[in-house]
Amino acid sequence: MWTDKQRGIRVSQEELLCKNACGYYGNPAWQGFCSKCWRERARPDGAERQDTSSRPSNDGTPLTFSKFEEKKSTEKSRRINTMRRLFWGSPSPPKRQESSESHANVLKAFQSLEPGDFTGFLKILRSPPSQRLQSRCTAFLKTMEAYHDLPVQKQSDLVQDFYQSFAEYFSSFSEAQVTQIMEHVEKLIMTRLHKWVFCHDSCDDEQKDLALQRRIRSLNWVTPQMLSVPFPEKNTTVTAIIEMDAKRAPQDKLACVSKCSQHVFEALSSSSSEPANADDFLSGLIYVVLKANPPRLHSNMQYVIRFGLPHSLMAGESGYYFTNLSCAVAFIEKLDGPALNLSPEEFDGYMLRQPAPFARSKRLKVTTETQHLLEELQGRQEKLDQGVDALNVQLQKWVQTVNSQLDEATAQFALVQKEITAQAEHSEHSSSSHDTEQQGDDTEDQMVLLLSDKHAGPEVTEC
Repeated sequence: MWTDKQRGIRVSQEELLCKNACGYYGNPAWQGFCSKCWRERARPDGAERQDTSSRPSNDGTPLTFSKFEEKKSTEKSRRINTMRRLFWGSPSPPKRQESSESHANVLKAFQSLEPGDFTGFLKILRSPPSQRLQSRCTAFLKTMEAYHDLPVQKQSDLVQDFYQSFAEYFSSFSEAQVTQIMEHVEKLIMTRLHKWVFCHDSCDDEQKDLALQRRIRSLNWVTPQMLSVPFPEKNTTVTAIIEMDAKRAPQDKLACVSKCSQHVFEALSSSSSEPANADDFLSGLIYVVLKANPPRLHSNMQYVIRFGLPHSLMAGESGYYFTNLSCAVAFIEKLDGPALNLSPEEFDGYMLRQPAPFARSKRLKVTTETQHLLEELQGRQEKLDQGVDALNVQLQKWVQTVNSQLDEATAQFALVQKEITAQAEHSEHSSSSHDTEQQGDDTEDQMVLLLSDKHAGPEVTEC
């Protein structure tokens, strides 16, 4: 059932259903039966059992509270009398009967209740018209607390009988309305009784919790590849399944299981283009349980089984998820080498803390990749050093070239400056010579003029 070398874990829908073929989900805790068939099998031999012909068929119709009603029998009468003694302290209830008007007002108030409105349920229950129902709940809680030393299976029977008795008060309601009201009743009752019945001293739940926790811890080497889980480890979400231990009402614990299962389906869907099937889901759920190692997992599951509403476990989404969780725990408890495609010697070696093959290969792969990266970085460093050396040579040549050009420019500037100086001196010398010659010419002209004036004077006089 559990192993397949190609696909790992396999489970069919038929294997999740009750062995009596009643249409409800079975559970490994009930040896493959549903809670209803299991309770019938657990009755004393002399007790009358329900006719199998009255069991519902798996025709796809909702499986709800009205289908849990049993025929009138000696066993049921005995249980009803037991419940009456718990409520009223006598074999029969008080003679006071509710008026039809009061009864109608109570039913009308509960019919107007919104789904999931637990606060509104408490308000209606505490209202005067519902005083009788409130008194029944209070009497039952006080009796259960007073007799908390009863064996846990007896306590479970009393709680289940109380659910059945309370639901009969709303027999005129639709199945959906009865289911909604009973979910509120379960939350009210079990939130108060949790400390008295959870992990009870009359059972070995605590020892089984420790054994299961050690078993899961010893399997921490199991990898997703071994279970054929088609999603990587980093996408695994384990918070929801761990939160289950903090809840007190069975339906709240079931909500944690459903939330965890939905996360598994989301991870499977995101890692593959194909829709997730039942095999993939169960493999993923097993790996999540191994990774999370939830606290007091056995006790929490037994608490839900013993004190949860039957319809929550026998049908619907929550029933399917819880049945798969039970199968996952049963698989972990019986896990061996062939289930993981390992030889018995390999499995025993890993259980003795030898490194798992995928762990070794993963470390070898990381080491190889690191070595290649270092070699690549070393090559890049060598190329960088060579580039720096070449750049230094080019820089030195450039400096030498610049210095040569600067020296040449300086020399040319000096020559040009000398030529300019020489030309200036030559120009200045030429100008001085010209002025001297000009000055001589002027003097000569003046002398000629004076001489000419001397000769001209007498001629004027004579005239």
